[in-house]
Amino acid sequence: MSPLTLEELRPDTDHERVVFCRDPEAGYRAVIALHSTLAGPAVGGTRLWSYPSEADAVTDALRLSQGMTYKNALAGLPLGGGKAVILAGGTDREAMLRAHGRAIERLGGSFMTAEDVGTSPEDMAIVRRETRYVAGLPDGSGGSGDPSPRTAHGVVRAMRAAALHRWGSDDLAGRTVTIQGCGHVGYHLAVELSAMGVWLRVTDVDHERIYRVTTTTGAEGIPPEKIFSAKADLFAPCALGGVLNAETIPRLKVKIVAGAANNQLREPADGERLHARKILYAPDYVANAGGVIGGTPELLGWSDEEVPPRIEGIYDTLLAVLRLAKAEGVSPHAAADRLAEERLAKLSHDRSPKEFSE
Repeated sequence: MSPLTLEELRPDTDHERVVFCRDPEAGYRAVIALHSTLAGPAVGGTRLWSYPSEADAVTDALRLSQGMTYKNALAGLPLGGGKAVILAGGTDREAMLRAHGRAIERLGGSFMTAEDVGTSPEDMAIVRRETRYVAGLPDGSGGSGDPSPRTAHGVVRAMRAAALHRWGSDDLAGRTVTIQGCGHVGYHLAVELSAMGVWLRVTDVDHERIYRVTTTTGAEGIPPEKIFSAKADLFAPCALGGVLNAETIPRLKVKIVAGAANNQLREPADGERLHARKILYAPDYVANAGGVIGGTPELLGWSDEEVPPRIEGIYDTLLAVLRLAKAEGVSPHAAADRLAEERLAKLSHDRSPKEFSE
């Protein structure tokens, strides 16, 4: 068996644990970040991506894992937040994924993973050969399969809640939505919105993905560089993070942003920039919670019947965030952070040792 090492990192954050995992013989380099296990095991997907440096991979894992903590808190799940990112470069995918499984097993159940950008349910089946702490396995193997349809439906629920808050009606028929990213979630989002009578303009760096969506839904395909300036009612970022920033936000010609991508804001100030422009932002970790909710039968042993109403509940969760933001005169991302942190603080208080007096 190849030598696997886990190096403890000490970033200047409130993360409980961050490890850099290496197995040179398997071509495996990864960061696993556990932001919080206060509510339960840290849960988060495994991303496989080409990073400029190991430091960039660490930064991505830190941000994504914190987002998972807040996502699970607002979704009311007894789960903490974590994330794994594998640095692309290994030539033997199976060996790399099996090494990843061994690294997760070494964490003793404090971290549970599933698919993410660059990985698939089939990849999770390989990881599962080395650890029990994995979900999102393929259909037919006792797993919940591809989470994309559930994530996409949760985004639609968020869009409708945002529309109600903004326009007084949650009917999206006749509205125009721009979608950035036509991968698994973007495709299912486009199909569901099209069936509701929504006009679509879509883009992706992969022209075959654009073609698949346009031929299935009748959407208009546009070049990636024009998506931010495309006029629409709603914009749905469904690709990578950091797309809402000081350069792109001034170009937006929409009233609402609600999408599936994680970490859509490059920095917290970008949430304020959207707020200043009166663009209503549905915080990403509220809108895209459908995927992790869909994994609860595997992660928590819940029944399949419990999943749909909880995904529908994203609507009410986002409305609560938006109403708080309006009442307090703050941006939606600040309101969402506050609600998540309040729930975590209550957990911490409830679990703290009680003082007894004789």
